[in-house]
Amino acid sequence: MWSMEFQHPMYLLLFTIIPVLIGWYRSVGKNKEGTIRISSTSYIPNEIQKAGARKNNFIKILYCTVLVLIITGLARPRLVDNLRKTSVSVIDMLLVLDISSSMLADDFSPNRLEAVKKTAGDFIQGRKEDRIGILVFAGESFIQCPLTVDKSVLKSLTKDITIASKEYDGTAIGMAIANGTNRLRKSDVESKVMILLSDGSNNAGEIDPKTAAELAAEYNIKIYTIGAGTNQSYTRIPGRGLIRNEIDEETLKHISSVTGGKFFRATNVKALESIYAEIDELERSEIDVKEFTQYKELYGWFLIPAFILGLGMETTRRSIFRSKT
Repeated sequence: MWSMEFQHPMYLLLFTIIPVLIGWYRSVGKNKEGTIRISSTSYIPNEIQKAGARKNNFIKILYCTVLVLIITGLARPRLVDNLRKTSVSVIDMLLVLDISSSMLADDFSPNRLEAVKKTAGDFIQGRKEDRIGILVFAGESFIQCPLTVDKSVLKSLTKDITIASKEYDGTAIGMAIANGTNRLRKSDVESKVMILLSDGSNNAGEIDPKTAAELAAEYNIKIYTIGAGTNQSYTRIPGRGLIRNEIDEETLKHISSVTGGKFFRATNVKALESIYAEIDELERSEIDVKEFTQYKELYGWFLIPAFILGLGMETTRRSIFRSKT
């Protein structure tokens, strides 16, 4: 938004001389004007006297106007607009979520999958500028939602995530990383991140997780890994009985280490929320704010009219009015 300022405001103090000049003219300057002495003004019609007085006052106003214009121009008035250019370095982020049958375990309330869906939904809501996608995996992996900035679509598709059918059950961590890498490698943003959450060990798919991690690292994709589940040897799945907790921490740590990420262990819902909050702080979008000041000089709008007006007045005075010498 434009605002006005004076580059040399000290010149505005010259306005104080205008009353002094007016006082000087009334006391001294008037006596130095060219005059014609006559015995009586009764012979001069009132209209001519009034016209002369009006003309004299008009000339005085013009002189004051020229002086005001000159002083204002010397003070260098200008319009100022402070511009702010904001650039945001966005992050392309892929949430890679395990949907194998073991995610039905109730050591997280109400179960692991539902706890992860709620926490991931809250995480998505807080990432205002970034593009986020969702990849789910069990024995195979597929994109639940491609990279997008539409948070309402993301949250809706997150709620729609369900456990994989029996024929696709398993834990193909390597395939999930490879699929995610294929999605992110074409991204033109500088920062590319995967957040991989699993509660088991790689037991399906044709790609080894460590090999897939090395491939991701070649494309500068950082992977945060989360092992979800309690430290107990067994966990109950309603309707199915007990299952063995088989979180392959060694592999998850290797994946995060190779790609420059970090490994986390979530043993309860509160820990899971803390982990996503920490990742949120670690991967913040960089906001670069540059401020520019734009000026529009206005002194010409005062000095040029003052010059033209003053020149015209001086020409008129020399040709029509005569000063006493």
